[in-house]
Amino acid sequence: MKTYLYGSVLLFCALLPGCASVRTLDAAKPGAPIIYSGTRLDWYSLRGGCCPVDRFGAEAPKYAGIDLPFAALLETLLLPFAVAAELGIGLGVSGGN
Repeated sequence: MKTYLYGSVLLFCALLPGCASVRTLDAAKPGAPIIYSGTRLDWYSLRGGCCPVDRFGAEAPKYAGIDLPFAALLETLLLPFAVAAELGIGLGVSGGN
């Protein structure tokens, strides 16, 4: 039951047009934060940040307060990949034979 719930939450966040995690991962702005980038973008927006595109490479979601817990959950699950990317470690993940 819990696996289904977690999967549903992640799917909801990924499909949400304003998902900060998806926006910042897709932005690929040099110098932008990688670790918890969507969560940080939501928090920045809630605190009245003036220039999210300059700092994160993406616009803040319209409803940052709603997106914040979903972004935090998704980015917690993706944390090992974000840390590897921050350290410049290429994971070289591939599938198939």
